[in-house]
Amino acid sequence: MAADAKPVNPSELRVLAIHAHPDDIEFQCAGTLVRLRDLGCRISVATMTPGDGGSAEHSAEQISAIRRGEAAAAAEILQADYTCLEFRDLSICFDNDSRRRMTEFVRRKRPDLILTAPPVDYMHDHEITSALVRDACFNASVPNYRTQQWDPAPPTKKIPWLYYVDPVEGTDHFGNRQPVDFIVDVTAQFDIKHRALACHASQREWLRRQHGIDEYMDACVRWSRARGAELGVEHGEGFRQYKGHPHPVSNLLYELLGSARTPQT
Repeated sequence: MAADAKPVNPSELRVLAIHAHPDDIEFQCAGTLVRLRDLGCRISVATMTPGDGGSAEHSAEQISAIRRGEAAAAAEILQADYTCLEFRDLSICFDNDSRRRMTEFVRRKRPDLILTAPPVDYMHDHEITSALVRDACFNASVPNYRTQQWDPAPPTKKIPWLYYVDPVEGTDHFGNRQPVDFIVDVTAQFDIKHRALACHASQREWLRRQHGIDEYMDACVRWSRARGAELGVEHGEGFRQYKGHPHPVSNLLYELLGSARTPQT
């Protein structure tokens, strides 16, 4: 079932980036999405939640509406369609209902390549998103796996290429630097990435109040430069590929982006 044998036409590829909250995608992989878009790939972005927990001034319903709008505006800059799966902040669980919902979404989007949250990150929502996406990649092609939806999408015909973005600040739970398989040069795309991230104004206000962080945009610059320095370029985004059976093991993302290289040692 691994679909990695024949040459791939980028204009025929569907790329899906899915992470836990509005702004995660812009922070971690928006530059790579722009590069793929410029090759002709069809780009979709999705968040698990609408960011309903991210405010001390607004109700959950009010901030959800604000942040859905910000995510849609960011997706428009990336020339991507946007979906919120309507889970809730701090409540993403790995259970059968969540697995069915994620599998149904993958079946509906039918991606060839997925970028998602890393298995190890600083918070539960990110890690469970990662597990649900990995599970759905496998389940989506199994005909007898029923999602129990009102109008279910048909099973997919193949398992997609699966890549994990960096954890926040590139570290595990103990502050240890996490390795990447390769880094994509996003220097030329960084201005677009930064503009998309700037759409998430409410997130900056939340981080400033909740965590005492008032350098939301600067942190993006600093981290992309850190990964870029490993590659010898100004800005970079790092990725690891999931190669577990029976996923494709050819490195499609690396092959598509000619200036993507392994880090310098």
